[in-house]
Amino acid sequence: MPIPSLAALPIRRLTLRDLTACADLSEDRGWPREEHKWGLLLAAGKGYGIDDPDGGLVTACVVTEYGPYSEPDLAAIGMVLVAERHARQGIGRRLMHHILSAMGTTPLTLHATPYGRPLYEELGFKVIGQAEMLRGHFTPGGPVPTVSTRAATAEDLATILRFDEEVLGTDRTHLITRLPAFADQFRVAEENGRIIGYAAAWPNMDTHVVGPLVARDTETAQALLTSLAAGTDRALRTDIDVRHEELRAWAWDRGLAPVTLNSVMTYGIQELPGDWQRRFAPLTVAAV
Repeated sequence: MPIPSLAALPIRRLTLRDLTACADLSEDRGWPREEHKWGLLLAAGKGYGIDDPDGGLVTACVVTEYGPYSEPDLAAIGMVLVAERHARQGIGRRLMHHILSAMGTTPLTLHATPYGRPLYEELGFKVIGQAEMLRGHFTPGGPVPTVSTRAATAEDLATILRFDEEVLGTDRTHLITRLPAFADQFRVAEENGRIIGYAAAWPNMDTHVVGPLVARDTETAQALLTSLAAGTDRALRTDIDVRHEELRAWAWDRGLAPVTLNSVMTYGIQELPGDWQRRFAPLTVAAV
């Protein structure tokens, strides 16, 4: 039986049953397997991929929608991967065209690596900012943050969801409600009994990723990051909006070294909704 051409292979929806194949695809491209993150994204978002006749996946990506269930007001594209043996054959472009068609008029956002950015620009995405990936073992130092933090409880969830929607400008209930099970730490910052920030640290291979990090101000973000660092022996990783220069410099001084800069891009919208001054780091660059 002849092997169909790549252009003839159908694009299908991925599910949690495809988690191992997605992790294999990550590993094929030299990325960490990140099965824990893939599991979250495939459960909370919509996966798309092409099966390889020889086994595994030719390509994959995940789209996470936000806002009203039937009419999302924003969607994030992440984990766009093409198997090495099929690279540079237009497969990624074909998958992205499919996503753009499927999403219709829904505004889109993504974090692009320097390698992927030219394709997204060709498709009409615009660069609106940058996020700096930081990684390292956190070393306490300097003035101790005065903002009070504690572990989040079930009773906090409704308040966290309201705060998150106010800051992000869209409803992320389907992601935030998964944080207690997904993250190893989930903490809030308080002032006079009122929640003024929250953050989580979730396991990703040999690191703990700090995200989301949503806070009233830089001091609150510092307090949350410090408290999360105190709860793990692993290296921390996070992706901070480069406009938060004070937090970045503070994190550098405490051992989190710059790794790379990714471009924040949008399609069909000029800026991300919400208040960037209180949005310090995404849950993951594959979402928002």
